[in-house]
Amino acid sequence: MSLDLRKRVIERLKSTPEVHYKARDLAVWIFENYPKECAQKRANSANPLLQEDSALIQQIAAEIGAHRPVWQSKYPALKTTESRPRRYYWSEKNDDQAVEQAETEGLTSELNQLAAPTQAASPKITEHDLYSLLKAYLVDALTVYSLRINEKRSSNKSGAGANKWLHPDLVGIEDLTQSWSKQLKELVGAAQDQRARLWSFEVKLLLNRSNIRESYFQTVSNSSWANFGYLVAATIEGDDTLKELNVLAAAHGIGLIQLDVETPTESQILIPARERNELDWGTANRLAEENPDFIDFLERVTRFHQTGKMITIEWKQKS
Repeated sequence: MSLDLRKRVIERLKSTPEVHYKARDLAVWIFENYPKECAQKRANSANPLLQEDSALIQQIAAEIGAHRPVWQSKYPALKTTESRPRRYYWSEKNDDQAVEQAETEGLTSELNQLAAPTQAASPKITEHDLYSLLKAYLVDALTVYSLRINEKRSSNKSGAGANKWLHPDLVGIEDLTQSWSKQLKELVGAAQDQRARLWSFEVKLLLNRSNIRESYFQTVSNSSWANFGYLVAATIEGDDTLKELNVLAAAHGIGLIQLDVETPTESQILIPARERNELDWGTANRLAEENPDFIDFLERVTRFHQTGKMITIEWKQKS
């Protein structure tokens, strides 16, 4: 009695469509539900380490990863995320439909999916939910203090349709002097040298081949006033999506952050942004004319430069 790994993986994914699993999750499910086949696999192996359950599960997970490209070529509905660890899921939706559903309905929390994948309704994560998670990651991991720019507060002088090309979702300031001595801060202030860097963020629930180029160039457009521009995504799907992003980043310098919605501190910069030294103050002025949130941001940055101190409490407001 052999363990037909492909059959078991497809069986599990098809029975819980749209639910994301790591290879280890699938391996544990197979180990628990097909004990006789797993015992036979262990008996047939010459590797003594597979006598340990954890080692056998790890071996099954590794084989799932190794066979993935061939399986996906045979089963178009077998899809994976690009983030690490890679997640497997079954979906009959095309890329356009996946983006539309994410934007209109939100994404299902992966922890809730794995805990109760058969439940009809699970809590959804919306793009707005991502803002506070990103703020927490930025200040904890990068010491970047950020502020939400609410496009609904804009005057729409440029027309409502132009907002997404002008308005970033979050803007931030990085205090370069945080660990400097008082004397060095005073010297750099007197010399009027750089004491901070400005950051801009465009946030998406889902990136795939359907929306990657528009999302990327939207970020290029609305971050020209900042030293660093980042596209941020909760989920990245499709084998070629990261490859395309790396090509675009080499040409335009916008970075990519993978936001971990369950544990924001585990978020990762997958592609570092290239620092921009010459900033587009014309675009900054247009943003200030359109949006009071951006004026608030400029005022806070000005206070930092005037005082040499970051007033951290004013950056802790809710998004």
